[in-house]
Amino acid sequence: MPTLDKVAVDLTVVLGTTTMPVHQVMRLSRGAIIELDATEQDEVKVLANNMPVASGVVVVNRNRIAVEVKQMLPRAPDRR
Repeated sequence: MPTLDKVAVDLTVVLGTTTMPVHQVMRLSRGAIIELDATEQDEVKVLANNMPVASGVVVVNRNRIAVEVKQMLPRAPDRR
């Protein structure tokens, strides 16, 4: 599978979401805290190229943050 070594995939981990008015977003500055609709115990969503592929939990080890994959999500029939 040497050809797969060159395929780039954008991974995104979604910790939570929130909704706020544009005027509030425009006032955000460095160090601003945005409250999310999740807690640190909630599962996170792992997206590959904006498609959900897995869920997991956040793991903190000293000064490193990682995601432990707990479940791979089934692929849609048109994505196999």
